[in-house]
Amino acid sequence: MSFAQRLQEVREGFERPFWIANSSEIFERLSYYGVFSSLALYLQEKLNFSTQQTGNLTGLFGGLVWFLAIFGGAVADKLGFRRALSMAYLILAAAYFLIGSIGASWLAPVRHAVPLGLFVGCILSLPALGIAMVKPCVVGTTARASKENVRQVGYSIYYTMVNIGGAAGPYLAGVAQDHLGLENVFRLSSVSVFAMFFVVLFLFREPRKAEAAPPSILQVVRNFGTVIWPPKFLIFLLIFTGYWIVFWQQYIILPGYIHNYVSSTASVQKILATDAAVVICLTLLVNRLTQKIPAFQAVILGTVLSSLSWLIVAFWPTVGGAVFSLGVLALGEIIQAPRYYEYIGKLAPADQQGTYMGFAFLPIGIGSLIGGWIGGRLMHEFAEIAHRPERVWFAVTGVGLLTAVLLWVYDRIVKPSLGSRLVDQSAQGF
Repeated sequence: MSFAQRLQEVREGFERPFWIANSSEIFERLSYYGVFSSLALYLQEKLNFSTQQTGNLTGLFGGLVWFLAIFGGAVADKLGFRRALSMAYLILAAAYFLIGSIGASWLAPVRHAVPLGLFVGCILSLPALGIAMVKPCVVGTTARASKENVRQVGYSIYYTMVNIGGAAGPYLAGVAQDHLGLENVFRLSSVSVFAMFFVVLFLFREPRKAEAAPPSILQVVRNFGTVIWPPKFLIFLLIFTGYWIVFWQQYIILPGYIHNYVSSTASVQKILATDAAVVICLTLLVNRLTQKIPAFQAVILGTVLSSLSWLIVAFWPTVGGAVFSLGVLALGEIIQAPRYYEYIGKLAPADQQGTYMGFAFLPIGIGSLIGGWIGGRLMHEFAEIAHRPERVWFAVTGVGLLTAVLLWVYDRIVKPSLGSRLVDQSAQGF
């Protein structure tokens, strides 16, 4: 097939809901990562939370999204994508506005009536309610509003949109902070997703229904049983949580580390744009170079590389060192991410593929929650008490390397007992 023919297929292969949903995803991710990249500084420097409290709250913000996403798909199917997506953007607009207004005078009565940590924690939980519905709606629309011959291209477009938003969000947040102040980063994020509420309301049309009936929320709850027992898959997920503990430190402790121990004038948000920018530029190249590495070995390799990345900023505590660290962190992410899902696809029984893929997000959420607690404790003990901030990154690297060792042990011990289906695949690099 010629390039012109393929281009024509792509032009004709997607219905309008596909383009509306995926375009809105740019603004959802732009807003989310703009908020996430600014949150730690906002909590610590504007709301005067301690290092440990900042870590816990930042980890909570990043972690709840991935837990609720497990149920978001069932809710979206129940409401319909148009209704769920517009509701999600309305929730996000209100949530981001409230985050930026925590210190405002009109919220003072509420702040004084309840403990501040509880009050802020509740507000930081609100965005997860919206994002948990955005994800399944956009991915579901991609599946329903694209023809079979271009559906894979559709998923690639979706992934690209996510990373464009992920790169633009922190950068634009840095620009907004420089000109408008830190609180207004959150309000601009609110405006961004509020605009998407109207875009979906007036331009988005419900795509055709899937042939198979969607699982109910009760069925999603029951699916926990298939993950918990037999425990092989659960063990893998718990071990791999270590990778995300390491990964999320770029949002949990790196912002405060840069401002306190590298440069108080550095634009943290612009530095944090590095990860997504590298992913956009190098994903195709790295995937081609590593395609012959067996899936599980690629997961281990990516974990090791991402873990070692933090040693760069430990030994080179400059803005350049931070950017270099995030670049290497992104390389590890590129190596492991697609192969992680490939491995789970092989691990899952034929009749439980959807369940396993849904729960593949659990380590991301658990890693953020635990990573927030760990990151805050490390900064308090090593940076604030011992005055040896570089040791924070030694500890983070240690968590990642321990994860890689446990993955290797898991592969040696568990793989031979996974069943004949997987044993047969071992010759192909499983």
